Amino acid sequence: METLDARGLLCPLPVIRTQDRMRDLAAGMTLEVLATDPGVLEDIPAWCRVHGHEVVSSEEDDDVVRVVVRKMHQPGANEEER
Repeated sequence: METLDARGLLCPLPVIRTQDRMRDLAAGMTLEVLATDPGVLEDIPAWCRVHGHEVVSSEEDDDVVRVVVRKMHQPGANEEER
């Protein structure tokens, strides 16, 4: 599992960094996102629904939000991940 430390970043940066990191992952791999912006609990699942990825888990512990996302597919040759 890869980890993205987005603590201290505010919307929309955690989602943008998640999208950038997911491009580098193979289908089936997971990305753990750590953030301090509580909006991530809604923003990343919404991004996953749009792009066809899976939220494996999400939790908030003290001031840190942890979201684990599984990449479900690779973009096709003529398709770029948005």
